[in-house]
Amino acid sequence: MGDLSAGVVVIGNEILSGKVVDTNSPFLAAELRPLGVTLRRIATIPDELPLIREEVRSQHASFDLVFTSGGVGPTHDDVTIEGVALALGRRVVVHSDIADKLRAFYGDRINPARLKMAEVPEGAELITDTSINFPTIKVENIYILPGIPEIFRAKLEGLKPRFNADPYCLKIVYTRVGEGTIAEHLNDTLRQFPELLLGSYPKINHPEYMVKITLESKDAGYVGRAFVHLLTVLPEGSVVRTEE
Repeated sequence: MGDLSAGVVVIGNEILSGKVVDTNSPFLAAELRPLGVTLRRIATIPDELPLIREEVRSQHASFDLVFTSGGVGPTHDDVTIEGVALALGRRVVVHSDIADKLRAFYGDRINPARLKMAEVPEGAELITDTSINFPTIKVENIYILPGIPEIFRAKLEGLKPRFNADPYCLKIVYTRVGEGTIAEHLNDTLRQFPELLLGSYPKINHPEYMVKITLESKDAGYVGRAFVHLLTVLPEGSVVRTEE
């Protein structure tokens, strides 16, 4: 499948006001990375149609995959479906299959607000997951997901097989010395392995280590050689432990 890029649009005034903390985009980033999908942008925007339209349109054109989080319920501020439709130049239509499911579930309690959840951008695909009653809505390269973290995570679990590209190989080194001590050795490793994705993350007041170093590549042999090189050049006794 090759490399895939992704973006996520987090939609909701409650995120920007601090009433709710977004946990969906960090979860998405962590889940996509091992699949070989690189998350390139996280945008958090209000429940405003012009902003949703422009952000979704931009990410749709820029990335292989786009995920939206939030704004798909029955209330007045749930405008993600309309925003995605506007971004793609499509109409909003009522999907008969979803409407039938809603009528069957709510029975006499069905009302216009609940039927609003049957609205989709015209031409959307429904992705069913036996673990969740409500299907995921996909249109072109855009996956429209709910903001509720438990449902977002469950839906993403069902979708992950679709995104399995070339996975990254990750190795980790923890050191008991600071970045100032090891910077030259990190730079040396990058000179020897210029295609390596090398990260250095200091930790303050951690009882075990001072710096976490990550080495990543989609070539297992390449990252393995870089890992051995780094361990060779780091100062003696500086490594606390490694993870492979």
